[in-house]
Amino acid sequence: MNDTQAILLVSFGTSYLDSKKKTIDKMLERTGETFPDYKIYQAWTSKMILKILRERDNLIIPTIEEAMTSLQADGVKKLIVQPTHFINGLENELMTELVQQHASPEMDIRFGAPLLSSTQDQQDVLKALIQEFCRIPQEEALVFMGHGTTHYANSVYAALDYMLKDLGHPNFFMGTVESYPDLDTLIRQVARTNAKKVHLAPFMLVAGDHANRDMAGSEPDSWKSLFEAAGYEVECHLRGLGEYKDIQDIYLEHLRTAMEAQHLS
Repeated sequence: MNDTQAILLVSFGTSYLDSKKKTIDKMLERTGETFPDYKIYQAWTSKMILKILRERDNLIIPTIEEAMTSLQADGVKKLIVQPTHFINGLENELMTELVQQHASPEMDIRFGAPLLSSTQDQQDVLKALIQEFCRIPQEEALVFMGHGTTHYANSVYAALDYMLKDLGHPNFFMGTVESYPDLDTLIRQVARTNAKKVHLAPFMLVAGDHANRDMAGSEPDSWKSLFEAAGYEVECHLRGLGEYKDIQDIYLEHLRTAMEAQHLS
């Protein structure tokens, strides 16, 4: 291992420790196995989640600022930053700014791309999910819950919905919990099919608060409750995308691409 080169894996974070083990921790493990010549660091961006883990579980995970301080103290000169973000949105832009602000002048930094950075990425992600959910019958609907954002990059979710149909799955739908396509749109679209049963699955790295509460919760305004109120039988699949090996492979390929760009420079 070359102690002067490192990978920093940056995630929003989650307070759901079981999902953390299956997703973020697994990504850290596979990153270390795939790139043994690099020291592996991590940072989380959600101060609220970091506070919960610190107070509830006595678990300390560094912020970007803290991780960058450690990297400099450890003498790292070459750094590859790989976000587990899905899109080039607000979170990714802020992450990039923070890393650059807290880097030493002599540090050579490259950034890996978020999960859905190219059309090929989007197709690869959807094909991986289609394979995972291939047993869902044509007469039933599968609805993914993405996060959504006010950033213009949110348009990727509507593109993914279109791409699902183009890949031959008119009964598969993509929506978001905080933007468009929203739940009302999804209920209208599913109503145009003959589906009697709806499968709900998170389109997020971890099966955290949004998946367990906003999607699968018992509250009357959860997606599960509202689809049931619309007359559908509902089954929830609580697995974050970070659990799927094919999704992990895409992140690792983005890391490899960033390393090659660094090598060429």
